[in-house]
Amino acid sequence: MHKLLFIICFSSVFSVTAQQDIIPAQIEWGPEYSEPNNSYISRIISQIPGGFLALRLRNPTAISAKERVWIEQYTDDMKLKRSEEIDLKYKKKIRDFEDVITVGGKHYLLTSFNNVAKKKNYLFAQELSARLQPSRKLTLVGEIDSKNKVKEGNFDTRLSQDSTKLLIYNQLPYERNTPEQFAFRVFDSEMNELWKKNIKLPYNDDVFSVEDYRTDKDGNVYVLGIVYENRAARRGGSGRANYRYVVLAYTDSGERKKEYKIDLGQRFITDLTFRIANDGDLILAGFYSERDSENAKGTCYFRIDSKSKVIKQSTIKEFDFEFIASELSNREIRRAERAEQRGDVSKEAELTSYSLDELILRSDGGAVLVAEQYYIFRDEFQDFYTGRFTANFYYNYNDIIVVNIRPDGEIEWASRIPKRQRTVNDGGYFSSYAMSITRGKLFFIYNDDARNLDPNYRNRLFDFSGSGSVIAVSEVDMKGRVRSFPLQSQRDASVATRPKVCKQNGKRTMAVYGEDGRRYRFGVLTFR
Repeated sequence: MHKLLFIICFSSVFSVTAQQDIIPAQIEWGPEYSEPNNSYISRIISQIPGGFLALRLRNPTAISAKERVWIEQYTDDMKLKRSEEIDLKYKKKIRDFEDVITVGGKHYLLTSFNNVAKKKNYLFAQELSARLQPSRKLTLVGEIDSKNKVKEGNFDTRLSQDSTKLLIYNQLPYERNTPEQFAFRVFDSEMNELWKKNIKLPYNDDVFSVEDYRTDKDGNVYVLGIVYENRAARRGGSGRANYRYVVLAYTDSGERKKEYKIDLGQRFITDLTFRIANDGDLILAGFYSERDSENAKGTCYFRIDSKSKVIKQSTIKEFDFEFIASELSNREIRRAERAEQRGDVSKEAELTSYSLDELILRSDGGAVLVAEQYYIFRDEFQDFYTGRFTANFYYNYNDIIVVNIRPDGEIEWASRIPKRQRTVNDGGYFSSYAMSITRGKLFFIYNDDARNLDPNYRNRLFDFSGSGSVIAVSEVDMKGRVRSFPLQSQRDASVATRPKVCKQNGKRTMAVYGEDGRRYRFGVLTFR
């Protein structure tokens, strides 16, 4: 988790485009390469001395049912040094690839194998050598009762903030409409098991849903979930909150259990996430609404004391009207103003469809929230000649908002980065953004229509659709001021950037990734 301390100075800030200033970053691309057929870079695994590791996958196809996995090593100047395919065969048995994780600076390959005879699905860990080859020693780190190959169960992992502890968890068999059960296993960086325990949740599965898991540097486990009033209840605009969030804490090797109820009365908590501070306190932050579970009227902030085990802070803060109104039309603004004047909460302005992506803990106990407007629109139509129905899916990744929250829960400032990314039937492959924290500033990298960064088009926002695009960078400084710049055109880069793969790999650098067909390349983005 990055630590960020902003100067305490409240201001109401809006995004601006400033081309006349010096661009705060520069990009330098490495050589182009041709990737294996039907393969793709999934993500950057981690930084290593002199470069970084990337994960390449090829999913099973109609021609070949074999899953293939490569681990690739790139140098600091973005050159491919080594590409090692991982052999998933062991003693004539083919394992399933699960993940590559980094614990305490060591890299481990996780694979699973379904033993049909024993009706068990096993999870194994193998340490990777400097030459990216897994050791011959397989360490059993998880198992699930499995009825068959189709219903074999899944394993999930979470790393502690300091990357020294690993939580591996999986669901256990249970009867419908009874509490879900999970197996928790916590390991150190040597893959030594510290503790394991089977956990039964305190609520039936029809009124409870798990949102997230976390583990801390001491190996304690925390579960964030939502409890509904009854089995028919789901998050909706019923006029009152029919659910609440809870945190389930399993400490002292799982021997102690504590439940914290997180709610705002009749207000809706529309999105919530949590992190574990250096002192062990739990920090929860998110958005709330006065009218339904999809919008956001302001922020909520909670702090759970690790020693007293009580919620010692619970605050909410409404967004400024001007901040919300910046995404509304003139007609919507007038309607919201009238609603506010007559006290009609159901018609007041709120943000819509924002997904909370990041919760960054400030070193003084405050927090920074980063969210992006994201939604999928489905358009179905019938062919006039054949009568067949066809559906198109439109993936929308729009404005980014950054909210800086003081330790007392007050909003220090809230800023918006305007963007419109709308693509069809591609899962938003080239959409969304990458984020970097450098010298107290936040930088966002994303694809944009070139006209949005041209002062001659300031009164209109154009959709990024894949053509005529540029790589854009937006800088948010310590006071919430936003400056946006074009870095490079897609034509000059000769590839289209995939922000979801890009990753900060140094104090002032980010590894950026782009591709065009089978051609791909990495670049280094340096922040000034």
